[in-house]
Amino acid sequence: MTPEIQSAYLAPEGLSEPLLKEIQGVIAIQDRLILSSQPFINAYWAQNIWKNPKIIPIDSINDAAKKLKSNQHNWCLYSFILHRRAKLIEEKLNSRKPKLLTFPASISEDPLGSWCLLDENTILASADCTSPFPNGKPSFIEDKSGPPNRAYLKLYEALTLAEKTPKTSEFCIDIGGSPGGWAWVIQKCGAEVLSIDRSPLDEKISKLKGVSFRKQDAFSLLPEEFEKEGRSIDWFFSDVICYPEKLYDWLLVWINSGICKNFICTIKLKNESRQDIIKKFSAIPNSKVVHLYYNKNELTYFNLGQTQEKQNN
Repeated sequence: MTPEIQSAYLAPEGLSEPLLKEIQGVIAIQDRLILSSQPFINAYWAQNIWKNPKIIPIDSINDAAKKLKSNQHNWCLYSFILHRRAKLIEEKLNSRKPKLLTFPASISEDPLGSWCLLDENTILASADCTSPFPNGKPSFIEDKSGPPNRAYLKLYEALTLAEKTPKTSEFCIDIGGSPGGWAWVIQKCGAEVLSIDRSPLDEKISKLKGVSFRKQDAFSLLPEEFEKEGRSIDWFFSDVICYPEKLYDWLLVWINSGICKNFICTIKLKNESRQDIIKKFSAIPNSKVVHLYYNKNELTYFNLGQTQEKQNN
């Protein structure tokens, strides 16, 4: 007897291998969708996780749409077989194409479920998924002229998932900031940003109001410098290229200093999954480690201070 499917994990393009190292009880691999007989875990390398998938027998296209609608209204198809049949069901669901997001974007409060066809008469569907985006992919309206590279999309996604952005009057530091994609996003949000790198910012970024640059080895920057000035830091951003162990040790210094409220950092992992060091990052209190759609062989670390509203409750 085939084991019951209790969770499913959608791997990022080309990154099934590190995800498979995290998952137990693998039943089958359907293209990028990994089916497991074990309850879901918050796998770091998953682009989307189907938490409680259900097998739904169907008699027809109309029956499939009816049964999915009886669970909830918003569904996203992941198609790997029987594409034409799956598309017809999707049309009967009246599924709309995802709208392009304008940054800063808010996450919809309506849950988005995921489904697929396992065979002609069987659907696998999960009304509860970890990503608010269709198959874990946010689609932003891109700016072709402002930012100097596409790294800004990574910060768009991270801040959207954080559900808050830097604000006017806030001060941010941007480590490993050259050529300035992240500084461009931060400045667009209205905050002041100091970018630290050995290489200069793109000229058009360095001229933006509220953007300053310092040529410096990132790891020589320490909290004491800002403590002496009596200055706190609202956001600590880092996209610096370094070994994850070095980032971890340096990040702890900043977190323990208490001088920073919010951290968003890229953990560069090259071609290794490195579960040991990833778990150390995630074990830091109030932390989360995820793979963003716009990440490559890297993960993103979040440690977000509470909003004023939450602090007052």
